[in-house]
Amino acid sequence: MILKDLMNHFNIEEDLPVHLLNHTFNEIFLDGKLSENNNNYKIIVTTRQNVTHQMHIKPNTNFPVTIMSILPNGKLNGMKFGLNEGEEIPVNKL
Repeated sequence: MILKDLMNHFNIEEDLPVHLLNHTFNEIFLDGKLSENNNNYKIIVTTRQNVTHQMHIKPNTNFPVTIMSILPNGKLNGMKFGLNEGEEIPVNKL
């Protein structure tokens, strides 16, 4: 599933770079719960394996999409996606 489809699913109408809109993400987020605060969006879903996945969409930042997963042992895993293609930062590099 691409980000554009996920945003349409949740009726999020924000301008993001084309490379992000066409980026594929896990369709598990379709089952998530959306919250919004000042045009910043968060989609949260917990799997049967007790992993909590979060997608943060913050259109007016240098890294408009962040994926964070909280593992059952409390460790974090994830990636930040930048305005320009190829500007991805793994969470463990922050």
